[in-house]
Amino acid sequence: MSPSLPERLRGALRRIPDYPKPGIIFQDITPVLADPHLLLETVAAMAEPFRALEITRVVGIEARGFILGAPVATALGAGFVPARKPGKLPWQSVRESYELEYGTDALEAHRDAVGAADRVLIVDDVLATGGTAAAAGALVRRLGAELVGWSFLMEIPALHGGARLQGAAYRALVAV
Repeated sequence: MSPSLPERLRGALRRIPDYPKPGIIFQDITPVLADPHLLLETVAAMAEPFRALEITRVVGIEARGFILGAPVATALGAGFVPARKPGKLPWQSVRESYELEYGTDALEAHRDAVGAADRVLIVDDVLATGGTAAAAGALVRRLGAELVGWSFLMEIPALHGGARLQGAAYRALVAV
């Protein structure tokens, strides 16, 4: 019997200790991205739970959420919206600040990126503490759209990030 997608993903992820700072084990997705068959299957699996939910926009969180979010949007027949770090967007934007374990950060989106008629899925590579994903959700709601859910390649369950994602479902393909 062939290994399951989560098993293959776990085998492909490269664990890098003490990056970007001591005590962190960074989960590098570049080996997943380099395998065209695994990438295609990953994108399909990230989109599948949301396929029947009439998603109109997929918001990808900078930066790895862009890599996965755009093909998920295509798979769902939806438009793609980048949620960027401050100062990176060329037009009028809305900002949502959030707390990190080492300070604060923010995400921005164009003010007309989503609206009241939109049903939004947020995509990122990893759900860790949930701060960034929750901020993206707050940004979507502030712009007036309906947040349908979040889709992640992986989740670090020990960090309990899912507890910060309120009002919509989230899915992760693999726990690390």
